[in-house]
Amino acid sequence: MKKPSLLTRINLLTRAIIFLILLVVTLAPYSVLCLMAFIFPLRVRYAMVTGWTRLMVWFLRKICSLEYDIEGLENIPKDRNGIVLSKHQSTWETFLLPSLFPLSAIITKRELTWVPCFGWGLVASEPIAINRSDKSSAMEQILTKGKQALDQGRWIIIFPEGTRIAPGSAGNYRSGGARLAIHAGNYPIIPVAHNAGYFWRKGQFAKKPGTIKVVIGPAIETKGRTPEDIMDEVKDWIETTAKRIGGE
Repeated sequence: MKKPSLLTRINLLTRAIIFLILLVVTLAPYSVLCLMAFIFPLRVRYAMVTGWTRLMVWFLRKICSLEYDIEGLENIPKDRNGIVLSKHQSTWETFLLPSLFPLSAIITKRELTWVPCFGWGLVASEPIAINRSDKSSAMEQILTKGKQALDQGRWIIIFPEGTRIAPGSAGNYRSGGARLAIHAGNYPIIPVAHNAGYFWRKGQFAKKPGTIKVVIGPAIETKGRTPEDIMDEVKDWIETTAKRIGGE
């Protein structure tokens, strides 16, 4: 691949700096509003939080030329909720997914809720924050709080690889999402693949212009199946789809 010219690299860096400034400038007032909004129902607070994430996706489009294309929107059930298991390559998908799946509760490490400003907004959306250092406790929280959220009609968003993985690679897929689906009453799993890491990968400040491809797969039913069997199907679909859409 041809190395970008110095002028191109300066241009991309400048765009990334502008985006960062806008992110910081908008995050502070939004987080304060989220704190003030705790007197309102979750639906109101969630709309406020996703309003900011939508704005970040829009900034990335307009400033960093980071477009996106979604395939498979028809695979999101209209008559029931479930568990979203998504590929995790970038920060970008954490901005987009909450807007696609109504009132979703994202499973995240509790340390993120302690981050000033950002953590306040995250708490306002009522995520499922777990202590990853205590695996047995974390699994218990996922099952208990996850079932409560599902029974309330909320979606659950999980990144089964646990952390951002470089594009073209596969992480260790944890079975928590499948175990939750069975424990909560055989809820469906919606797999999501994308190639955001090719444009904004972990540790990368400048964003590469282009079109991120997102693919939402058909619902995977869980009734009468084992967590291992379910996760094998989830991983196979996500990794095969990620390989198909490529990125570079």
